[in-house]
Amino acid sequence: MQVPSPTACLIVVGNEILSGRTQDQNVAWIAKELNEIGIRLRQVRVIPDDTQIIVDTVGACRHAFTYVFTTGGIGPTHDDITSAAIAQAFGVGLERNREAEAILQRHYGQEKLNAARLKMADIPAGASLILNPVSAAPGFRIENAYVMAGVPAIMQAMFTGFRHELRGGAKMLSKTLSAYITEGVIAERLGAIQEECPDVEIGSYPFMRQHRFGTSLVTRSTDAAKLDAACRRIKDLLLGLTQDVVEEDWAA
Repeated sequence: MQVPSPTACLIVVGNEILSGRTQDQNVAWIAKELNEIGIRLRQVRVIPDDTQIIVDTVGACRHAFTYVFTTGGIGPTHDDITSAAIAQAFGVGLERNREAEAILQRHYGQEKLNAARLKMADIPAGASLILNPVSAAPGFRIENAYVMAGVPAIMQAMFTGFRHELRGGAKMLSKTLSAYITEGVIAERLGAIQEECPDVEIGSYPFMRQHRFGTSLVTRSTDAAKLDAACRRIKDLLLGLTQDVVEEDWAA
């Protein structure tokens, strides 16, 4: 019997994301990295810079998922409230972390290290630092929650630094079959295949290319044999309707 893969939730914190002013670039990158490790990203939540919402969201997710990752809200300005909110979510105090303070002192120098920048050394009690080789100000880990910056280059550097700590399961495998057939033509028979292959996720995604409508059928499973069996059934279905079928496969 296959052991279930560890799960994760990504919490994106930021009014700028919700307003549309900033387009998130972190979700897809983190999702791909987690898949490579064998961790299933089950939810992504985008929430505002609101202390109670952060507390409630982190509080719920830390019990529901193996890992929780957050991006955004750990900078030096008044609206960077993620660190304090996460301390509250875990029921600990927010304290000046001496190691973080020393990192900032080395980076900025005593003259440029003002009170606002020192705020980035305030870390929940008991948390360990996530190093930031890009701009120095660290993130942190507390229990199963990893708290990172929202700037993509910084977030990626932070994640890469602790990636080896994460424990995953079987990698999610994926195959895609695409054909110029509309969803309505195959929906009923595709549903039957899904019922007969419960260990394979089958997603149907319509597209239009060169003024022609078609459908991409994406199958995902950690079991290669079951994935292949489902794909053969889907391919037979499509080939019964058209010879113009394109097949792709990757880990995703």
